[in-house]
Amino acid sequence: MSHSIIKVLLVDDSAVIRGLMTQAINLDAGIKVVGSAMHGQTALTWLKNNQADVIVLDVEMPVMDGITCLKQLKQDYPDIPVIMASSLTRAGAEVTLQALDLGAAGCIPKPIATNAAEAIAQVAQDLIPLIKALAGVAKPVSSSHTVLRTKAAVHPAKTPMILVVGSSTGGPNALKTMLSAIPKNFTIPILIAQHMPPVFTRTLAEHIERETKRPTAEAVDGAQIERGHIYIAPGDYHMVIDKQNDRMVIRLNQNAPEHFCRPSVNPLYASAAQWYGSSVLAVMLTGMGDDGIEGAKSISERKGYIIAQDEQSSVVWGMPGAIANAGLANQILPLRNIAPELARLCSL
Repeated sequence: MSHSIIKVLLVDDSAVIRGLMTQAINLDAGIKVVGSAMHGQTALTWLKNNQADVIVLDVEMPVMDGITCLKQLKQDYPDIPVIMASSLTRAGAEVTLQALDLGAAGCIPKPIATNAAEAIAQVAQDLIPLIKALAGVAKPVSSSHTVLRTKAAVHPAKTPMILVVGSSTGGPNALKTMLSAIPKNFTIPILIAQHMPPVFTRTLAEHIERETKRPTAEAVDGAQIERGHIYIAPGDYHMVIDKQNDRMVIRLNQNAPEHFCRPSVNPLYASAAQWYGSSVLAVMLTGMGDDGIEGAKSISERKGYIIAQDEQSSVVWGMPGAIANAGLANQILPLRNIAPELARLCSL
């Protein structure tokens, strides 16, 4: 079956960035930059007469900024996925998370390499898979409902002692939805690996703390894992669980990326399986790729309990889909049902 070429509209006030991004995107024969605009207003005018499958939108622009443009796009073209491109700054992170709240499907950091070839390579690595994953989302879901095998266990083997969560594209919103619905009496520690650049993870932790009223922080190396707390892996670091004396602590490392990601969900899942065995509760939320699949196997082998988000409620059903398709999930649930189920599993 021949796939039509994915059409991309680039919106950025910098001609240099537009040039770099165009070169990066055009490295893939299946994607083409069909239009470029220097601010939100020109983008909206362009869309009146042209079509795009995906829009890459700069956050900070004159005339009409990214947020104002995004609100209009979501109103006029709700089915076109929008990827935000932002600078790796505190302000950039804040606005990007606001954009994700408003319906942007994903975000990428703007190229920081001084060398053009490096910048193009970085953009291509971040952007091409994301464009492909999101363009695939707009296509209607096949009507042949494959029945996915789930493990028959309705009850965890042991009382859960820790919750480990993986997420990527669409993750920040899914995390907020799930975590803010978890009841007060749910006190096991929650450790999260969300694919995001540095700076962004700290802002995400602040947003989650605001939404959930639970102590939430970007994890610190050597920190003791406490009940009732949420820990988020910092951008560019893997987060793992370790034991020191009689205490469970967090360790951060910069080992090689796994599945092109650092933080990767894999080391978190694997270390949870190692130390908590059958008292691990794991959730895999929306995200592209299959990061976390090996870690999920370790959890499954040690009789831990795994919930994967379903396809319908995921922005991209890559990571949860991989676990579901491998038959590793105990349950495959819509996002809104995950928190009540976690509460049930912990009160058995």
